[in-house]
Amino acid sequence: MQLTGAEIFLESLKREGVKTIFALPGGVVLKIFDVLHQQKDIEVILTRHEQGAGFMAVGSAKATGKAGVALITSGPGMTNVITALADAYMDSVPIVVFSGQVPTALIGNDAFQEADNIGLSRPCTKYNFLVKDVNDLAATIKEAFYIATTGRPGPVLVDIPKDVSMDKAEFTYPDSVAIRGYSPTYDGSRWKIKQAAEAIAKSKRPILYVGGGVVFSGASKELLELAEMTQIPVDMTLMALGGFPGNHPLSLGMLGMHGTYVANMAMHYSDLVIAVGARFDDRVTGKVSEFCPQAKIIHIDIDPTSIRKNVHVDIPIVGDCKRVLQELNTILRATVNGNQREFRKPWWDQLHNWQTEHPLHYEQDPDGQIKPQYLIERLYKLTEGRDPIVSTDVGQHQMWTAQFFKLAHPRSWLTSGGLGTMGFGFPAAMGAQAAHRNRLVLCIAGDGSFQMNTQELVTAVVAKLPVKVFVINNRFHGMVRQWQDLFYEGRYASSYLEQYPDFVKLADAYGAAGVRIEKVSDVDTGIQEALAIDGPVVIDVPVYQYENCYPMIPAGGSNHEMLLHDPPDLKKPTSTGKKKTQQGKDPILTA
Repeated sequence: MQLTGAEIFLESLKREGVKTIFALPGGVVLKIFDVLHQQKDIEVILTRHEQGAGFMAVGSAKATGKAGVALITSGPGMTNVITALADAYMDSVPIVVFSGQVPTALIGNDAFQEADNIGLSRPCTKYNFLVKDVNDLAATIKEAFYIATTGRPGPVLVDIPKDVSMDKAEFTYPDSVAIRGYSPTYDGSRWKIKQAAEAIAKSKRPILYVGGGVVFSGASKELLELAEMTQIPVDMTLMALGGFPGNHPLSLGMLGMHGTYVANMAMHYSDLVIAVGARFDDRVTGKVSEFCPQAKIIHIDIDPTSIRKNVHVDIPIVGDCKRVLQELNTILRATVNGNQREFRKPWWDQLHNWQTEHPLHYEQDPDGQIKPQYLIERLYKLTEGRDPIVSTDVGQHQMWTAQFFKLAHPRSWLTSGGLGTMGFGFPAAMGAQAAHRNRLVLCIAGDGSFQMNTQELVTAVVAKLPVKVFVINNRFHGMVRQWQDLFYEGRYASSYLEQYPDFVKLADAYGAAGVRIEKVSDVDTGIQEALAIDGPVVIDVPVYQYENCYPMIPAGGSNHEMLLHDPPDLKKPTSTGKKKTQQGKDPILTA
């Protein structure tokens, strides 16, 4: 039986188990949308911007481990989704984006709404396809999902010309895929794993440096077993949060530019770094020439190009984190003797000293303005028993959430790590909510970030996605302002958001609920009120404008060279909330 390309598209997605598509129509994909409109197996969530569709696909993928799917049109539809593709590429997220294209006969003729989708996406996708023949469509879709979800995950683009969606062909869907030159390595070298086990047994100051690969490979159970068996402390990257329980006694929290003092000091003074599914990003290594100067490094990663890319590695192990850790644990169970905690007592004593000397810290005046850390900590405490999925945008609020919201399980943390994309948090939370209809999904956003994709509020209302958005409203691009305070003498060049919307009224305009929390004494009741509302809610929380995020490793600094508080010569706000320069002028008005 012959089917149109649009029908082949639908049947192929059914075979891949796709339940939801995030989409926005246009002329060249109308045939596909018409077919989707006449079926009920796959939910189509109409977004208000293609970037929103892309980020919803990313959020769904991060929350489920399955490929998220977006469908957009040609030309501006494609250019609008590029940021989401780049974000997924940097963070190794499996999504498949289907883009419409002008008819094959018009490609290259500057036709209406034509763009070079393949050329545009090549730098920010794991692979991309232009389907020129309807007979190739089913096999191409099979390959797209296979590439997106195997090896190091990533985004794949499938470009479908209008005539391909309308032409007919016999539908057969392949059972398997074999791609020449693409064969990811899943089982690590046993000899290298044995070397790693021997190094672990001998080390006196080891640290587990855990990246997002632990979450992607489903290796959290094996990681927990390794850490508990060897009593090795665990540092997590921003992408790994939830991959190891944040409240576990072996967890030192997040490391890196805004990581905890103990996490960064442990990394710097360790004698063995066991890197699992991490890529030695510059936000973690700091000054590479001074990174872990006394440590031997074991690196486990499925992507061979990530090993030795940024730092020297003594024991490289190419393979899937889950499988490699299973093998490593088997060897260690047979070789580890005695009380590992006692064996490394001096190391643990030092770690406890660092924790005691410089814990995460902030001061909340009961009668003062709400501190962002206080709001996030109370939100964590009040939702801890509900195992929420937490999404963030990018900036100070992102780092404070990473510090104070101790996630217990994998796939409960959605954030933009590598690309650092403002506007990510809310649509990503919606994608997760679409995949987990009965779970509590929280989005913690900055007022600057939230305004980049607020149009998706109406999508949340129509699609019945009850995401709770907490807007940390400091009327600044907060992280930019912090850097301007510390390194640009307090000149707030284009970081002060002088005019900002009433977020409660904005929520109401889109058909969502709005709540405002203005007093410290109202924080708990305001959070509980918002959580009790059945539907999407925007919670506007005006906070102290000039709070800075610490610890902080200045750009180019080493991991043990952290700023722990505001420098003594940093000018403080006056009682009116205005910050003064040495001359007494308001930099907000004079920058």
